[in-house]
Amino acid sequence: MKNFIQRAITGVIFVAVLIGCIIGGPLPFGILFCLISALATVEFCQLMNQQQGVHINRNICTLGSITLFLCFFFYGMNPAETNIFIPYLAILIYLFISELYLKKENPINNWAYAMFSQLYVALPFALLNVLAFQTIPTDTVSQYLFIFPLSIFIFNWMNDTGAYCTGVLFGKHPLFKRISPKKSWEGSIGGAVFCMAAAFALAHFFPIYSTGEWIGLSLTVVVFGTWGDLTESLMKRQLGIKDSGNILPGHGGILDRFDSAMLAIPAAVVYLFALSIF
Repeated sequence: MKNFIQRAITGVIFVAVLIGCIIGGPLPFGILFCLISALATVEFCQLMNQQQGVHINRNICTLGSITLFLCFFFYGMNPAETNIFIPYLAILIYLFISELYLKKENPINNWAYAMFSQLYVALPFALLNVLAFQTIPTDTVSQYLFIFPLSIFIFNWMNDTGAYCTGVLFGKHPLFKRISPKKSWEGSIGGAVFCMAAAFALAHFFPIYSTGEWIGLSLTVVVFGTWGDLTESLMKRQLGIKDSGNILPGHGGILDRFDSAMLAIPAAVVYLFALSIF
């Protein structure tokens, strides 16, 4: 009972802070997700450094995540400033060159895991800026639209809620037994139904896209969010751990809370770009 109360309180605070900072405008949005990106990278590096023959530079990888997020953030506000990514490129170059002098046991492992920290952790959070900052076709100035990054988390939460409720009641056929035995096809379908219901609501209150396009975004998040969840589950099984950390009482680590978003965010960016093209 104590653990349930702790988990509930943490969950409520977590959701309130997330929604508040996203709705609050560019500054609180930027501060929150820059911090989350940094904490997630620290967590990732600590997990990877527990593996034999792996010693990646946690501080430089974290600096890279912060820099990449800020590059996308300032680029979102001013798309004309393409040279803003130069500092991040310098950090990537440093991560490669530094291994020439550190004389570590396995530099290839260090390179691989350092780059993985940027691809798996830093890039998805940075891409939230692509969703948040949109340019009106008749203008060259980007404006902050909170509904797009917020919708990704709404769909993820609805997917988790629907999958859990439906899975408990009707779940019989395992979705991916080797990695996550508790997930079922029935739960996944239930999660998709919950997400489509949320898409109808968003289409009503935010008619930026049609109902069909909102539903398409919700299903994109369902599919890739589920894969993101399974990806982190596979990583934790490989590492032999239950949670990625303990920074959120009752909920584990940052990676545990954003596992679905790691693939859902890039997929959503691709989906929205596809809409603008076609």
